[in-house]
Amino acid sequence: MSDTSTSGFVRDARHLRLDTFVRLRWLAITGQSAAVVGAQFGLGLALPFGWCFLVIAASSWLNLALRIRFPASYRLSDDSAALLLAFDIIQLAALLFLTGGLQNPFSLLFLAPVLISATALPPERTLALGLLAIGLATLLALVHRPLPWFSDGRIELPFLYISGVWTAILLGTAFTGVYAWRVAEETRQLAQALAATELVLAREQHLSQLDGLAAAAAHELGTPLGTIMVVTKELVRQLGPTASPAVAEDLSLLREQVDRCRGILSKLTSLDGDQGGFLQTVSFSHLVEELVAPQRALGTILEASNQGEGPEPVCRRNPGVMFGLANIVDNALDFAESRVVVEARWTLDRVSLEIRDDGPGFSSEVLLRAGEPYVTTRSPDRVVGGETVGAGLGLGLFIAKTLIERSGAQLTLSNASQPGMRGAIVRISWARPIFERGATPRQIPEFSVAQPLTQRDPTPI
Repeated sequence: MSDTSTSGFVRDARHLRLDTFVRLRWLAITGQSAAVVGAQFGLGLALPFGWCFLVIAASSWLNLALRIRFPASYRLSDDSAALLLAFDIIQLAALLFLTGGLQNPFSLLFLAPVLISATALPPERTLALGLLAIGLATLLALVHRPLPWFSDGRIELPFLYISGVWTAILLGTAFTGVYAWRVAEETRQLAQALAATELVLAREQHLSQLDGLAAAAAHELGTPLGTIMVVTKELVRQLGPTASPAVAEDLSLLREQVDRCRGILSKLTSLDGDQGGFLQTVSFSHLVEELVAPQRALGTILEASNQGEGPEPVCRRNPGVMFGLANIVDNALDFAESRVVVEARWTLDRVSLEIRDDGPGFSSEVLLRAGEPYVTTRSPDRVVGGETVGAGLGLGLFIAKTLIERSGAQLTLSNASQPGMRGAIVRISWARPIFERGATPRQIPEFSVAQPLTQRDPTPI
């Protein structure tokens, strides 16, 4: 249980800014205008000048409308980008229809929108744009105005040449589209891998910083906790049997809480440590029992069960994983209204643990930013056990998720979706070989926690 899972760190690098498309279209408008003006006035060719500039003006009006309607940083969806590129193909086809169809050497520009689509859009939309370009090229090979020529003559190219141009456009669209998509996809995969690595390193850095803070906190808090323990013992000695039952109970509770604080600080300073001896490995049912046993005295109903296929899995003790799981259970108890369920399952291939409650569930912010530090929805006036407690720092889920995923697990957060059910659901899943890695074979006694852990009368906080 020592692998680090990087699944889920994927960044969508396809969506391009609208500003990119607008700038490319302005470049096309400038080139088309220069070509029309140069052919009409520079070479003296007979062009339908007004109609050509009307088609070019349509692109200009679309650009101006997009610039006014959307900000420059607006990112286009795949469908919007495909529609804009389809407009460019149709606009180019209209211009070529007026200037000779496929006899016009600029018919090669059919490749440009398809090439842009291949680098920025999914293959399905690139295929649709390619079919649109080929369809319009086929239409232009059959129907078009004459190629502009000098006023004293007219040129008519043979149909075999037109067929060759059509074939070149077809093959060029297919080859450049596939080639550009393959290169762009490899670039995207590399960028996503780098982004995932950066996120993992950032999380590890945060956790390393917290490890140092935990050690410092344990060192600094050790002295005042020791002082509180000494003062408590002195009060017990001074009061003796004359103390009222309420005072004696409060002093006993104070000593228990000081011991608990010491235990927590000890865990924080040894999350990456390992325990040896005959307790070096633990069965899955024992792990669940250790997880829920400290919470038996709480007022919320806490149930645990385990069921599986084949022999019960055995894992090496990992204090970091136990700390992360305990943190998730604590959160479930904090937000549950009446019930928390811890359900363990295993098969021959996978080992999973599901923790669910009947509380309000995860907020959309937590679901979107799960695993990031300093994300919390706890308000300062939150009431637990009849008492008002302060807001959290938003580190508990981050620490728990990072520690658990270090073991090779996949952790997912969701809300109950079945009719009549509510609450948060946390699912942790390991591949069985990873879960059992490092466990030495030994005889594990039979143990079951299939019965609810509420056989004892719960004691309110």
